[in-house]
Amino acid sequence: MAAARRRFEPVFDPDSGDRALTEARHDIVIGRWQGVRDLLHATGEDWPRRTHRVRLLAHAAAGSSAVESWRAAEPGNPDAAVLRAATEVVRVFDEAIAAGRGAAVDPARVDVAVMVCLGAAEAAPADPMPWVSLLTVARLYEGGVGRRRLHGWWDELRHRDPGSIEGHVQLLRYWSARWHGTHGAMYDIARDAAGAAPPGSPLPVLVQIARVEEFRYVAEGALGRRHRAASAGGSAPDFGQHWKHELAVSEVRRTWERWIGGRENGPVLPEEIPELNYLTHAACYAGETELARGLFGMLGARAARVPWSYTGDPAEQFVRFRTATGPE
Repeated sequence: MAAARRRFEPVFDPDSGDRALTEARHDIVIGRWQGVRDLLHATGEDWPRRTHRVRLLAHAAAGSSAVESWRAAEPGNPDAAVLRAATEVVRVFDEAIAAGRGAAVDPARVDVAVMVCLGAAEAAPADPMPWVSLLTVARLYEGGVGRRRLHGWWDELRHRDPGSIEGHVQLLRYWSARWHGTHGAMYDIARDAAGAAPPGSPLPVLVQIARVEEFRYVAEGALGRRHRAASAGGSAPDFGQHWKHELAVSEVRRTWERWIGGRENGPVLPEEIPELNYLTHAACYAGETELARGLFGMLGARAARVPWSYTGDPAEQFVRFRTATGPE
């Protein structure tokens, strides 16, 4: 009798298989910064990988003083300045989350984070990451920031890394209905970037990221209505068409064609995993089985909690859809 096949289990690794990053994050959590210094130096000007690494290192550093120790030991190191700025932005967001949605954030506290980011931009003039950090923290100003100021930060980022997926995501979220814009403004940004992206660029997936952002906003707004409907014996809203209407499906296909179809053959890089999960999620919910099969084949077991966590249990969905598509 053949041995029973081991049950597939997705791997939710925040580092997406980047072992060097995992080691550096472990170091920074326990207060050691030398490995982080060496990692960022080795990363060089590979902006997609560098942005991925700095973002995750900042989350690890937010709860310790390691990045401050590094800055004190090597005040002239531009990498330390960039990570310090990204870490400060994470801390401000953590404070805002702890205060609760709707609570005002002290603008002076946000001002401090902005000044740290601008200092990092001066210390590392070629690096796009300080400008990504500025676009991120801009959301926390009540009423947002002036258009001229925001556009200035955006232009600085695009001058350094026009294909920055993280920078585009931060601008998209800034102009979303959740923050300082509308669903329409958010989709305009996503579709404009997707339309201008060269073949093989991941930027077309911004449209699927925008669809997830819209779903979150609408679903959270409907939460109370669902409870009231259930109490009254009614039915919960059906969000199925959000993912399956003609435009949503055609945009999934278009993202596949422009990004995956134009992508050079080669291994999937750690920094590609988060966006690949967005496209896989969209293909699954749009009923695009063939595309989903190819994407699951690219991902293997490398799952990301977002966006799956917004539509249910991440592991359950990943396994269920993967089993249904039957990737080799």
